[in-house]
Amino acid sequence: MPNRSEALGTWLKDTLKTSLIRLEPASSDASFRRYFRLEHGGETLIVMDAPPDKEDCLPFIEVSKLLLEAGLNVPKVLACDAEQGFLLLTDLGVRCYLQVLNKSNVETLYSDAMGALFTMQSRASTDAIPPYDEALLRTELALFTEWFLSTHLGIGLSTAQHNIVEKTFSQLCRSARQQPQVFVHRDFHSRNLMYDRRHNPGILDFQDAVKGPVTYDLVSLLRDVYVCWSREQVEGWVRRYHVGLAEHGIVRDEDAEQFLRWFDLMGAQRHLKIAGIFARLYHRDGKPSYLSDIPLTLDYVIDVCSRYPELESFSEMLESLDVSGRLQAANADAVTNVSAHAALNT
Repeated sequence: MPNRSEALGTWLKDTLKTSLIRLEPASSDASFRRYFRLEHGGETLIVMDAPPDKEDCLPFIEVSKLLLEAGLNVPKVLACDAEQGFLLLTDLGVRCYLQVLNKSNVETLYSDAMGALFTMQSRASTDAIPPYDEALLRTELALFTEWFLSTHLGIGLSTAQHNIVEKTFSQLCRSARQQPQVFVHRDFHSRNLMYDRRHNPGILDFQDAVKGPVTYDLVSLLRDVYVCWSREQVEGWVRRYHVGLAEHGIVRDEDAEQFLRWFDLMGAQRHLKIAGIFARLYHRDGKPSYLSDIPLTLDYVIDVCSRYPELESFSEMLESLDVSGRLQAANADAVTNVSAHAALNT
């Protein structure tokens, strides 16, 4: 039986009617998917390799159609072999937001991104995507205690601490479920937004879309775990976006302060989840590069907890556990382990 590389090469030759196939890595990915770029007919195309036993490519195809119908700039599926997990896509370019963002262009680029987000929330159909329900929210939050606190930091919680965590998680889920429910991309951030002068931004990695809280993708964009902006800037963007939502009836009676509270608590949920995911990527999947992004992620959580009295006990618990200090030590140990492993394999 041919390996995946051979099978992919055969499929591309049959699909493109040529034997001249040269693949170049297109991007890294936190999932089991792989992406390649190739030249064909005077243009570049993207090839997705999604092993069927680990990744289902059908949601990508379905969500791509929904977003294209809404008028957004996403990859078009040119050819597909769902059984093998191979897709041929249009190419949205090589420069993501993270590579081009700076203080002089952030207002323009974020204005474009928020415009695309508003289009997504107001036009994209949610009929065929799953709900971001209580069960999913809690499953994500559990990643923080299982993979970040327990596995990465070696912290075991007492009964009292478990009760604090449960109370906090319940508050975060309740806030999320109170919000208007719209189309949610789930990873609307600087590594998944491509700079495109003609139709900015190009949008990637949307296959996990759900119907959920209106502030979720706004948090992903403005409280990005790969780039940080001042609280004053972020609040200004949040208030501006809220005005647009209110004008179009997507939010109704909620005032600006309520919307900002939703945004902050949604951010706490997302960043707790991300800390767990980044720890899992290292311990389960052998991908250490995301560990360096956990400190900013944790800083966001601590900042939000300091602003809301109902999260004070959770903040105090994190401080009593010396989570920041233990994270620094755990990440240092991980770097040492990775370096030692690399030395053994050279």
